[in-house]
Amino acid sequence: MSSVNMEGPAFNRLPPWVKAKLRPNAIETIQRVYDWVETECVPAEPIYKAQVAKNKWVTPPLINELRQKAKAQGLFNLFLPNHFKESPGLTNLEYSCCAEIMGRVYWAAQTMNCQAPETGNIELLAKYCNDEQKEKWLKPLMEGKMSSAYSMTEPDRASSDATTIGCEMKIGEKEVVINGRKLYGNVSYNEDMQIYILMGCSDPTNPDPWKRHTTLVVPSRAPGLTIKRHLTIMGYDWAPEGHGEYVYENVRVPVENIILGPGRAFEIAQGRLGPGRIHHCMRLIGQTERAYELALIRCIDPQLKPRGKFIGEFDSNIERIAQMRLQLDSMRLVVLNAADTMDLLGNKAGKYAIAQSKVLVPVMAAKIIDECMQMYGGQGLTQHTPLPEMWTYARFVRIADGPDSAHRHQVGRDQLKTAPAVKVRHQAYQKKHKELCEKWGVDYVAFGGTDY
Repeated sequence: MSSVNMEGPAFNRLPPWVKAKLRPNAIETIQRVYDWVETECVPAEPIYKAQVAKNKWVTPPLINELRQKAKAQGLFNLFLPNHFKESPGLTNLEYSCCAEIMGRVYWAAQTMNCQAPETGNIELLAKYCNDEQKEKWLKPLMEGKMSSAYSMTEPDRASSDATTIGCEMKIGEKEVVINGRKLYGNVSYNEDMQIYILMGCSDPTNPDPWKRHTTLVVPSRAPGLTIKRHLTIMGYDWAPEGHGEYVYENVRVPVENIILGPGRAFEIAQGRLGPGRIHHCMRLIGQTERAYELALIRCIDPQLKPRGKFIGEFDSNIERIAQMRLQLDSMRLVVLNAADTMDLLGNKAGKYAIAQSKVLVPVMAAKIIDECMQMYGGQGLTQHTPLPEMWTYARFVRIADGPDSAHRHQVGRDQLKTAPAVKVRHQAYQKKHKELCEKWGVDYVAFGGTDY
């Protein structure tokens, strides 16, 4: 374990096996991220809200100022894994510790250029683009000079099965012509939104459904690309980034905008989604820790003493506080395990741990935040606290990057593939059991529910 100091709240919740894997430079970075969020972001939350309310679809001046300060302090693009030449050098596990801290304030990650969907998009461009494309798109994104969106979901397709994506791409010698509809891309009302990384169908008759689709970059102001409306998420507008519904009508982009090559969209998508899901989950844990802290404060508020007792003195609330703590710590273990698995074995080998995190964490986070809202009573449903927005974000993340059912289905199918080997082992138990019955003169009775 490193001799660098790991005392204090930035590290208190990390298990010993994680601390043992943190390198000195990572420990310093984690502490600096903690200090940044606690001093620059948490106290500025009302300022952020006031600036957004004044000019909804413009990045708040506060964010622009903090981004410059964070960049000057080397707290920029921390998420990019250390196998990329553009990376600041953190492992997935080390960055996960940073991401949890960032999650304490919804927009804190944005001040460090570590927000969704930027993290996934930057990693995609770093992994799959050629040098010319990197200069054109990756460099300005990493410098925080523009923002981007990943555009896959469609309103008339079951997008959880991405082989059904139908946005039409006709690839010619010099340009690609695009027609179709898309949901969820960040709104182009915000002028910082410069590019959409679009997944569409370029070869619909290909017998291999996994090679029918292509990924390319579309400028957000391309002729023929229209934002039809802004989409709220459970009533919240999530300005200044938001989400939109788009129509592509004969949108033309150069063939040089194709990433990696025609028909390789699924290869790109899988390379993008794994790390992004982990980032979502770690930020959710940080957010949920903040909600838990609000519940603790509520428990000892001297102005709130029903029947002459602190709220935290009631047995039901003591048990509620304990259960939330246990759930939070278990969430963290699941996600840290996924991040470590990705570091050791790669994103593809870590798909089970990634899916496990993506299914378990948002559900549990929403449940914990709901309990915190209960402890605030009627106030817990209003803007008196950030709890309703926290709960909504947790509920949204259950859908982002794929609904629960899609991930559970994948995990379930993978587990069922193990059933034949499990059966062989249990047959061996039964055989040995019969031998032991004969040896000791005990009447044989099948155990385990089946007599193989």
